[in-house]
Amino acid sequence: MKRALYIGVLLLAACNSAQQNVATTQQPAPVADVSPDTYAKTITETELKEHLYTYASDEFKGRETATEGEKMATDYLVNAYKEMGVAAAQSNGDYLQAVPLVNHSLPSGTVQLGNKNLEIGKDIFTMSSLSNVILETVYAGYGIETDSYSDYEGLDVTGKAVIFKLGEPKAEDGTYLVSGDNQTSEWSNWRQSLEKRIKIATDKGAATVIYLDDAFSKRMKQRYDYLKQSEYSGQLGLAEKETSANLLFAGESILNGMDLKAGATAGNVTIKADGKDKEVIANNVVAMIKGKTKPEEYIVISAHLDHIGVSKDGEVNNGADDDGSGTVAVLEIAEAFKAAADAGNGPDRSIVFLHVTGEEKGLFGSEYYTNHPIFPLEQTVADLNIDMIGRIDPKREGNRNYIYLIGSDKLSTELHLISEEVNAKYMNIELDYTYNDENDPNRFYYRSDHYNFAKNNVPVIFYFNGTHDDYHRPSDTPDKINYDLLTNRAQLVFHTAWEVANRPQRIKVDKAATE
Repeated sequence: MKRALYIGVLLLAACNSAQQNVATTQQPAPVADVSPDTYAKTITETELKEHLYTYASDEFKGRETATEGEKMATDYLVNAYKEMGVAAAQSNGDYLQAVPLVNHSLPSGTVQLGNKNLEIGKDIFTMSSLSNVILETVYAGYGIETDSYSDYEGLDVTGKAVIFKLGEPKAEDGTYLVSGDNQTSEWSNWRQSLEKRIKIATDKGAATVIYLDDAFSKRMKQRYDYLKQSEYSGQLGLAEKETSANLLFAGESILNGMDLKAGATAGNVTIKADGKDKEVIANNVVAMIKGKTKPEEYIVISAHLDHIGVSKDGEVNNGADDDGSGTVAVLEIAEAFKAAADAGNGPDRSIVFLHVTGEEKGLFGSEYYTNHPIFPLEQTVADLNIDMIGRIDPKREGNRNYIYLIGSDKLSTELHLISEEVNAKYMNIELDYTYNDENDPNRFYYRSDHYNFAKNNVPVIFYFNGTHDDYHRPSDTPDKINYDLLTNRAQLVFHTAWEVANRPQRIKVDKAATE
């Protein structure tokens, strides 16, 4: 944004404040009596566009995690907050929260399972380095362990290679053993259960995990082929989550000809591979405006600052919508709250502006923040997460004044009702809950940074315009953004944050978090 524009906003706010002070004998009006619309309208198409044409330019090289392009992005955000006069969230005055990562170069080599010789990158996949070992295998069915069901009963997997598959067991009558009824549980969805399965096996001492899932194996092959062309030629992971166990992924066909029962062996597995690891650092950017009367309660407004970098043919993936739109919206929302604060109408609760790294690599920045929160999660009232709000879903052409909301009712009925009431009062955008459905095959609820807050029992709303033909392509450029919609949607988030921040009572959590 231009400094002149920002100064103009401050002068306007100062004039409004001065008029209020005269009318109230030098006392600002209670925040509850102040119209937030005054400040919401400081979020403008002009400034959003100015930010985005820089932030999603070729100069930023696609903002891939822990690259030079992402450093340019974090520098831009830090400078924007300094120019606004919005303070760093950390007490040491640093806007950057370091996120330690490990870059795994893609290994090559072979995995021999029984009498089958499997080529890494063709028949079996991993995104991390491997230890060269010869191990006994043990088949653990679905790799599930709950209070009511366990695939590990009677199994000793210490120092062995554990093989398991996606899904969950059924009884003879067709009911699922975990749930006890006809409904699948989280174990039937890899997004919800894969980490759990791996942790169960490694906690029991497994030295290698081999996960079998035809669809996931195809995804891994696509990912493997893509990563061979990336800057790192490998996969990033959170350093604190590293395990010494080998992790391998393949289709169920590798067991063809083996009629395995739980606890049976598929023979030995012999791994011969090479690959190296390198430690790297990425950064979240975190700023805040301190609350006036309840400063130790926090509303987080988040967006991811990274994108997917440069394509294999040298084209920049600009990520204007994903998630340049969310990033610049957070900046403008911060400016609106700062204008209110400068006019003596700052929020009662503190507002945290969180730009997270590594979303495209696996929600790393938000996971790290929730594992190492700058402000306690038990004092975090809500996370309003913005990921792609500048475009129109092709399914919504002709009915463009909408936004998809995901998660608003998952943990707090009150938050959902506030969201609806605020929208009806100020914005009149159609709130579309299509992707909030538990049975939505896209599983968007689990695919953006709000989820790391939700699984820690922090109420969330995920604002999303849906995907489009330019999603994750070089053609996701600033000229294709609908700036009127971006403005309206950003104003909606501001109004919602304002209401949650200034309510006399903290919103209630009345539903349990699920992972």
